[in-house]
Amino acid sequence: MGRTSRKRRSSLATRMTIASAALLLGGGGLVAVNVYAQAHEENSADTGQQSGSGVVAKTTTIDCPDVGTALPDVPDGARGRVDGELAAMDTQITQAFQRLAQNRDAAAQDPGWVQNSVLGPLKAKRGAALDRIGQDIRRSGGSAPQGLGGMAQCTQRATDDNGGDSPAPAAPPSADPAGGASAPASAAPPAASAPPQQGGATGGPVADDFQDITKVQPNVQQARNGRGASTGTFTTACGTNANKLRNSDNVIVAPGVTNGAHHMHDYVGNQSNNAFASNDTFAGAATSCRNQGDKSTYYWPVLRVQDGTQEADANQDGGGKEGNVGKILQVRKASIKFVGSPRGKVVAMPKFLRIITGDAKAFTNGTANANAHWSCTGFENRQLTDKYPICPRGSQVVRSFKFQSCWDGQNIDSANHRTHVAFADAQGNCPANFKAIPQLTMRLVYDVPAPRIANGQVKNPYAVDGFPEQLHKPVTDHDDFINVFSDQLMQRATNCINRGDRCN
Repeated sequence: MGRTSRKRRSSLATRMTIASAALLLGGGGLVAVNVYAQAHEENSADTGQQSGSGVVAKTTTIDCPDVGTALPDVPDGARGRVDGELAAMDTQITQAFQRLAQNRDAAAQDPGWVQNSVLGPLKAKRGAALDRIGQDIRRSGGSAPQGLGGMAQCTQRATDDNGGDSPAPAAPPSADPAGGASAPASAAPPAASAPPQQGGATGGPVADDFQDITKVQPNVQQARNGRGASTGTFTTACGTNANKLRNSDNVIVAPGVTNGAHHMHDYVGNQSNNAFASNDTFAGAATSCRNQGDKSTYYWPVLRVQDGTQEADANQDGGGKEGNVGKILQVRKASIKFVGSPRGKVVAMPKFLRIITGDAKAFTNGTANANAHWSCTGFENRQLTDKYPICPRGSQVVRSFKFQSCWDGQNIDSANHRTHVAFADAQGNCPANFKAIPQLTMRLVYDVPAPRIANGQVKNPYAVDGFPEQLHKPVTDHDDFINVFSDQLMQRATNCINRGDRCN
């Protein structure tokens, strides 16, 4: 097809293995291919990439804009069709990844092949899907965001093993007339290599992701209570998931999609949370909460120590197949408490209100929605957001969450699952037209073997489960909640908080 059959000599890749395919919701994300480059002896001095084995590790990714986050307002009549288009765009990213992996020799021989055979066709498919999304929104009486069509373009990006990244060089056009053909949907996925069992490898975390908590200065500040503040608390005891109710679904972000989270969740409270659960399902389910009037679902990504343990999900989606490896750590203490507002009274939460706090994709999306807090018992006036704490002997790791405490007064969810709730400002004031609601706070305590760091390497690290391309960064920690309090119990909790009492 116009391409020379002589194999070009490359100073880099002689073999590529697939670490993982990250299927991100919302029509965007990164799909990663591990590239292990065996440097030729005559070139190793020039590249400056010598090592004891002569092997240089790089990761090539396909990076696409996250369309879902750009759609804060989708009319109800269009949501089903838009969700379908977003799911199809996720599939397109996966197919592009498969085509890249299955044709690595072509990519190595022709620097224009990736653009013409992978990125170009992917852009065309995404552009058509974005056009349909815009049409669906307008037909239902809404307005499509400006610049939506500009999110069709994806890029190839190189990421080093320490978690840093840099744009891949632009590829010149290819003369291959067959370059625009896309891989068939039925193409078999490429064989995957085993995910790394230790930190510091491509999957993360790395030594720089950890911080000795004793070297962190106190940094916790709280808003001062004003006159009329609601100073009470309501505590609900729902256990620590001792029965190991776990799955890799996320019914808030990806209803009806199995493995929609691509990482494993611990669940307490409602015992029927999966991708297909409806509000009726939640209302009729059993609960692990001591007060049976609380059938809310509380869930968060599991924490693992990467010690080589083969968990039950080692060969499953959401587990080892997607880079989430090692022993799942059991929560030792789980405190769930609702608190008031420093500026005034709170109103009852509506039933089935959904709140996500934090961002599972904060490493690639940026920190606008990040809300991770890591610390150690005895040091909780010192909080870390982008580091895992190394705790001294006798101290336990603590994950804590403070959810959004302001509600728009109308909606139990929004198209991007963000804009119907908001955080109060530093003084505790809600945005205009928002109402203060009981603020959910959570504190999870773990016994974690302290990781060992030497010569820039970490052994037996611990890490939160996540999307593979997020490299298990601590900033991606997050928590999810759906309110299924009975009306009577929610009113009792609200009254208790407003009176300044301590209730459970």
